[in-house]
Amino acid sequence: MKASELLDAIKNKVGISTDQKLAAYLGMTQPALVAWRSQKTLSPLQITNAIVKAKAASKKEAHHLAIKPIVEFFPISTVEVGNAGKMEIFETGKEARQHENGLKKVLENSKGLYIFYDTRGKALYAGQTKKQNLWKELHNAFNRTRSAQVITLVRHPVNDTTFNPAVEKNKQPHDKNLKLHDLAAYFSAYEVADGMIDDLEALLVRVFPNDLLNSKMEKFGKASNKKKASVSKPAKKQTRPVKRKTK
Repeated sequence: MKASELLDAIKNKVGISTDQKLAAYLGMTQPALVAWRSQKTLSPLQITNAIVKAKAASKKEAHHLAIKPIVEFFPISTVEVGNAGKMEIFETGKEARQHENGLKKVLENSKGLYIFYDTRGKALYAGQTKKQNLWKELHNAFNRTRSAQVITLVRHPVNDTTFNPAVEKNKQPHDKNLKLHDLAAYFSAYEVADGMIDDLEALLVRVFPNDLLNSKMEKFGKASNKKKASVSKPAKKQTRPVKRKTK
């Protein structure tokens, strides 16, 4: 096989349009690629070296793209949206600032992990999303009622009324279920490669089980276990209908 034919076949297979990108994909310099094209044939050693270099380049790129920080310890300024009592993590309406609109756009186009923190900067809750974008999942968690988020409080009036000291009108403490928008002061978000999302979430939850409000202890290898289960699941036997003999 001619060297140029092999290189063009690789470009077509992986969807690369230029020799510059092909050289980066193969882990070689562009002058080396030009030298390859000038050769009539490639030796087995050259092809083997190309495979090894391509693998190393892919590994390096995978490490670079595996986890990309989007924002860290961004201050939450809770805003009520609509009449249903739903809260957003910051202003997105007419009064939204430019960097808030920019952050929302990035979150809407990303999947991965997020973490909510309290006013001390201590992690409260860690979550992930693979199916929907981070913006939607962040707000699902932000407004979700969860049994682990219970605190004992005393009810106080929210309207304009006369104050009565507790010695005159004693109020009994009671348990109240709070949502993350009642507790969280900061959040971080990370874009994560799809195949690593489950294991990274499991790592966070398992490393800080006594700090996070996560009620579920995540397991490692969730994605690979799902694949194994789908492969090992026996196929249903198809039974043919029994034909009745006609007299």
